[in-house]
Amino acid sequence: MLEKDQRAHAIWREETLHSEPVFQGKIISLQVDTVSLPDGRSATREIVRHPGAAAVMALLDGKLLVVEQFRKPLEKYQIEIPAGKLDGGEDPMAAAARELEEETGYRAKDLKLLSAFYTSPGFADEKLYLYFASELMPGKQQLDEDEDIQVEAITLEQAEAYITEGRISDAKTIMAVYAWKLYALTGTI
Repeated sequence: MLEKDQRAHAIWREETLHSEPVFQGKIISLQVDTVSLPDGRSATREIVRHPGAAAVMALLDGKLLVVEQFRKPLEKYQIEIPAGKLDGGEDPMAAAARELEEETGYRAKDLKLLSAFYTSPGFADEKLYLYFASELMPGKQQLDEDEDIQVEAITLEQAEAYITEGRISDAKTIMAVYAWKLYALTGTI
């Protein structure tokens, strides 16, 4: 069955005819690709390249550690779990540990991968690794010079209310809240 599926998917594959770099920034790059469609037509694809990111669902005394910060693309403050981009091929678990301590001032004795997923596969290749952090201990908060964030520990009820209010509206944090809810119900992560 798998071989048949692979043959079927091959007929939908888009072959790159030309790739034009458009922008190279500190975090992302943008390219415009011309592709050949299976029926012979060509199309244009705008692709954002991203090094990937790691995020952490960290529980402290039964509460979720979150950060609140202004998100310019949304023009509003957001409450999110700690997260950040991978630095030059960095191991995602190391990035998760680094971001947790840098943003919240806590370290985790243990990190467990919950999921890895693509954030917006229609136009970007960013892969985000979501970790569960347990047995937190004080560390040292070290914000980037352009970061202005507030750290808070919230209850599950607060998290659900923040989702309803739109104060939590990013996929990684919503996914973490639902994983936390499942953990609260089952005792397993």
